[in-house]
Amino acid sequence: MAKLSKGIFGPVSGRIGSVVGATWKSIAYLRSMPRKKKQKTVRTPAQIANQMKFKFVTEWLVPFYPYVSNGFRHLAQERTEINAAFSLNYKQAVKGKYPDVSISYPDVVLSKGSLPGLMGAEVSRNEPDVILLTWEKNEELYQVSFNDQLMLVLYSPELKIADGFIGGVKRASQKCTFKMNPKLTNKALEVYVSTYTLNGKMVSDSIYLGRIEP
Repeated sequence: MAKLSKGIFGPVSGRIGSVVGATWKSIAYLRSMPRKKKQKTVRTPAQIANQMKFKFVTEWLVPFYPYVSNGFRHLAQERTEINAAFSLNYKQAVKGKYPDVSISYPDVVLSKGSLPGLMGAEVSRNEPDVILLTWEKNEELYQVSFNDQLMLVLYSPELKIADGFIGGVKRASQKCTFKMNPKLTNKALEVYVSTYTLNGKMVSDSIYLGRIEP
Protein backbone atom coordinates (compact mmCIF):
# COMPACT_ATOMS: atom_id res chain seq x y z
CA MET A 1 0.00 0.00 0.00
CA ALA A 2 1.37 3.43 -0.95
CA LYS A 3 1.07 6.44 1.33
CA LEU A 4 0.74 9.94 -0.08
CA SER A 5 1.74 12.78 2.21
CA LYS A 6 -0.09 15.32 0.05
CA GLY A 7 -1.02 13.33 -3.03
CA ILE A 8 0.32 13.94 -6.52
CA PHE A 9 -2.33 16.54 -7.29
CA GLY A 10 -3.87 16.47 -3.83
CA PRO A 11 -5.42 13.42 -2.07
CA VAL A 12 -6.90 10.88 -4.47
CA SER A 13 -10.41 9.63 -3.74
CA GLY A 14 -12.20 6.80 -5.51
CA ARG A 15 -11.27 4.08 -7.97
CA ILE A 16 -8.89 4.56 -10.90
CA GLY A 17 -8.61 1.33 -12.80
CA SER A 18 -7.28 -1.27 -10.41
CA VAL A 19 -6.24 1.37 -7.84
CA VAL A 20 -8.40 2.88 -5.07
CA GLY A 21 -7.61 6.18 -3.37
CA ALA A 22 -8.85 6.91 0.16
CA THR A 23 -8.15 9.04 3.23
CA TRP A 24 -8.10 7.82 6.84
CA LYS A 25 -7.33 10.01 9.86
CA SER A 26 -6.08 12.73 7.47
CA ILE A 27 -3.69 10.30 5.72
CA ALA A 28 -4.09 9.74 1.98
CA TYR A 29 -3.59 6.19 0.69
CA LEU A 30 -3.53 4.29 -2.58
CA ARG A 31 -4.26 0.59 -2.58
CA SER A 32 -4.90 -2.02 -5.25
CA MET A 33 -8.23 -3.72 -5.65
CA PRO A 34 -8.38 -7.05 -3.81
CA ARG A 35 -7.87 -10.11 -5.94
CA LYS A 36 -10.25 -13.01 -5.82
CA LYS A 37 -8.70 -16.06 -4.24
CA LYS A 38 -8.71 -19.08 -6.46
CA GLN A 39 -8.71 -21.51 -3.57
CA LYS A 40 -8.95 -21.42 0.19
CA THR A 41 -5.69 -21.24 2.09
CA VAL A 42 -5.25 -23.94 4.70
CA ARG A 43 -4.34 -22.33 8.02
CA THR A 44 -1.84 -23.88 10.38
CA PRO A 45 -2.75 -24.65 14.02
CA ALA A 46 -0.54 -21.74 15.11
CA GLN A 47 -2.38 -19.34 12.79
CA ILE A 48 -5.74 -20.55 14.07
CA ALA A 49 -4.61 -20.16 17.70
CA ASN A 50 -3.37 -16.63 17.02
CA GLN A 51 -6.63 -15.70 15.29
CA MET A 52 -8.70 -17.04 18.19
CA LYS A 53 -6.55 -15.15 20.72
CA PHE A 54 -7.04 -11.99 18.68
CA LYS A 55 -10.80 -12.57 18.70
CA PHE A 56 -10.77 -13.21 22.47
CA VAL A 57 -9.06 -9.88 23.20
CA THR A 58 -11.24 -7.99 20.72
CA GLU A 59 -14.44 -9.20 22.39
CA TRP A 60 -13.07 -8.65 25.91
CA LEU A 61 -12.23 -5.01 25.13
CA VAL A 62 -15.72 -4.07 23.87
CA PRO A 63 -17.24 -3.08 27.28
CA PHE A 64 -14.28 -0.72 27.84
CA TYR A 65 -14.73 1.26 24.60
CA PRO A 66 -16.09 4.49 26.19
CA TYR A 67 -13.24 4.54 28.71
CA VAL A 68 -10.29 3.70 26.48
CA SER A 69 -11.60 6.18 23.90
CA ASN A 70 -10.98 8.82 26.56
CA GLY A 71 -7.85 7.26 28.06
CA PHE A 72 -5.97 6.63 24.81
CA ARG A 73 -6.88 9.78 22.92
CA HIS A 74 -3.25 10.99 22.97
CA LEU A 75 -1.89 7.72 21.58
CA ALA A 76 -4.37 7.56 18.72
CA GLN A 77 -2.13 9.09 16.07
CA GLU A 78 -2.59 7.42 12.69
CA ARG A 79 -4.73 4.78 14.46
CA THR A 80 -7.87 4.73 16.58
CA GLU A 81 -8.04 4.87 20.37
CA ILE A 82 -9.44 1.34 20.36
CA ASN A 83 -6.51 0.07 18.31
CA ALA A 84 -4.03 1.75 20.66
CA ALA A 85 -5.71 0.19 23.71
CA PHE A 86 -5.90 -3.21 22.01
CA SER A 87 -2.21 -3.18 21.09
CA LEU A 88 -0.99 -2.32 24.59
CA ASN A 89 -3.30 -4.71 26.43
CA TYR A 90 -2.66 -7.54 23.97
CA LYS A 91 1.04 -7.32 24.79
CA GLN A 92 0.77 -6.55 28.50
CA ALA A 93 -2.44 -7.96 29.99
CA VAL A 94 -3.16 -11.11 27.97
CA LYS A 95 -1.56 -14.26 29.34
CA GLY A 96 -1.26 -17.77 27.95
CA LYS A 97 -1.85 -19.38 24.59
CA TYR A 98 -5.19 -20.29 23.05
CA PRO A 99 -7.29 -22.01 24.26
CA ASP A 100 -5.83 -21.25 27.71
CA VAL A 101 -5.99 -17.46 27.36
CA SER A 102 -6.74 -15.19 30.31
CA ILE A 103 -6.60 -11.54 31.37
CA SER A 104 -4.23 -10.36 34.11
CA TYR A 105 -6.38 -7.56 35.54
CA PRO A 106 -3.57 -5.84 37.48
CA ASP A 107 -1.82 -5.39 34.12
CA VAL A 108 -4.81 -3.96 32.25
CA VAL A 109 -4.30 -0.38 31.00
CA LEU A 110 -7.36 1.81 30.40
CA SER A 111 -5.52 5.11 30.00
CA LYS A 112 -1.95 6.10 29.22
CA GLY A 113 -0.28 9.46 29.73
CA SER A 114 2.08 11.69 31.70
CA LEU A 115 -0.37 13.41 34.06
CA PRO A 116 0.19 12.35 37.70
CA GLY A 117 -2.54 10.03 38.95
CA LEU A 118 -4.25 9.94 42.33
CA MET A 119 -2.21 9.42 45.48
CA GLY A 120 -3.31 6.87 48.07
CA ALA A 121 -6.49 5.94 46.22
CA GLU A 122 -8.65 3.34 47.95
CA VAL A 123 -12.00 1.86 46.99
CA SER A 124 -14.67 -0.02 48.93
CA ARG A 125 -18.37 -0.88 48.83
CA ASN A 126 -20.22 1.75 50.82
CA GLU A 127 -23.44 -0.19 50.15
CA PRO A 128 -24.09 -3.30 48.03
CA ASP A 129 -24.61 -1.09 44.96
CA VAL A 130 -22.52 1.96 45.94
CA ILE A 131 -18.76 2.37 45.52
CA LEU A 132 -16.79 4.72 47.80
CA LEU A 133 -13.53 6.09 46.39
CA THR A 134 -11.11 8.13 48.49
CA TRP A 135 -7.66 9.58 47.78
CA GLU A 136 -5.06 11.94 49.21
CA LYS A 137 -4.41 15.55 48.27
CA ASN A 138 -1.51 16.03 45.85
CA GLU A 139 -2.12 19.42 44.26
CA GLU A 140 1.46 20.45 44.99
CA LEU A 141 2.81 18.15 42.27
CA TYR A 142 3.89 19.61 38.94
CA GLN A 143 1.16 19.61 36.26
CA VAL A 144 -1.52 18.77 38.80
CA SER A 145 -4.61 20.99 39.13
CA PHE A 146 -7.48 20.97 41.61
CA ASN A 147 -9.99 20.65 38.78
CA ASP A 148 -8.44 17.61 37.11
CA GLN A 149 -11.22 15.16 36.32
CA LEU A 150 -11.58 11.52 37.34
CA MET A 151 -12.44 8.45 35.32
CA LEU A 152 -13.63 5.43 37.33
CA VAL A 153 -14.14 2.01 35.76
CA LEU A 154 -15.73 -1.07 37.34
CA TYR A 155 -15.68 -4.40 35.52
CA SER A 156 -17.35 -7.71 36.24
CA PRO A 157 -15.41 -10.63 34.68
CA GLU A 158 -18.42 -12.85 35.34
CA LEU A 159 -20.94 -10.71 33.46
CA LYS A 160 -18.46 -9.04 31.10
CA ILE A 161 -20.01 -5.67 31.94
CA ALA A 162 -18.19 -2.39 32.60
CA ASP A 163 -19.63 0.59 34.45
CA GLY A 164 -18.27 3.86 35.79
CA PHE A 165 -18.01 7.54 34.93
CA ILE A 166 -15.86 9.93 32.92
CA GLY A 167 -15.58 13.37 34.49
CA GLY A 168 -17.87 15.16 36.89
CA VAL A 169 -15.57 14.58 39.90
CA LYS A 170 -12.58 16.81 40.66
CA ARG A 171 -9.19 15.80 42.00
CA ALA A 172 -9.66 18.29 44.83
CA SER A 173 -12.77 16.47 46.15
CA GLN A 174 -10.64 13.68 47.69
CA LYS A 175 -13.65 11.36 47.76
CA CYS A 176 -16.70 10.38 45.78
CA THR A 177 -19.44 7.79 45.69
CA PHE A 178 -20.82 6.03 42.64
CA LYS A 179 -24.09 4.10 42.37
CA MET A 180 -23.36 1.24 40.01
CA ASN A 181 -25.44 -0.70 37.54
CA PRO A 182 -27.81 -2.91 39.63
CA LYS A 183 -26.58 -5.94 37.68
CA LEU A 184 -23.18 -5.52 39.34
CA THR A 185 -24.56 -5.77 42.87
CA ASN A 186 -23.06 -8.75 44.68
CA LYS A 187 -20.53 -9.34 41.90
CA ALA A 188 -16.75 -9.31 42.15
CA LEU A 189 -15.45 -6.15 40.45
CA GLU A 190 -12.08 -5.11 39.03
CA VAL A 191 -11.60 -1.37 39.68
CA TYR A 192 -9.52 1.24 37.86
CA VAL A 193 -9.15 5.00 38.19
CA SER A 194 -7.52 7.66 36.01
CA THR A 195 -7.25 11.44 35.92
CA TYR A 196 -7.25 13.88 33.05
CA THR A 197 -7.07 17.65 32.74
CA LEU A 198 -10.23 19.69 32.35
CA ASN A 199 -9.22 20.72 28.83
CA GLY A 200 -8.50 17.09 27.95
CA LYS A 201 -4.91 17.75 26.86
CA MET A 202 -3.31 15.45 29.42
CA VAL A 203 -4.26 12.10 30.93
CA SER A 204 -2.69 9.83 33.55
CA ASP A 205 -1.88 6.15 33.48
CA SER A 206 -4.79 4.15 34.85
CA ILE A 207 -4.32 2.76 38.36
CA TYR A 208 -5.58 -0.70 39.28
CA LEU A 209 -7.27 -0.47 42.68
CA GLY A 210 -7.79 -4.20 43.06
CA ARG A 211 -10.76 -6.52 43.15
CA ILE A 212 -13.79 -5.76 45.31
CA GLU A 213 -15.53 -8.89 46.46
CA PRO A 214 -19.32 -9.02 47.03
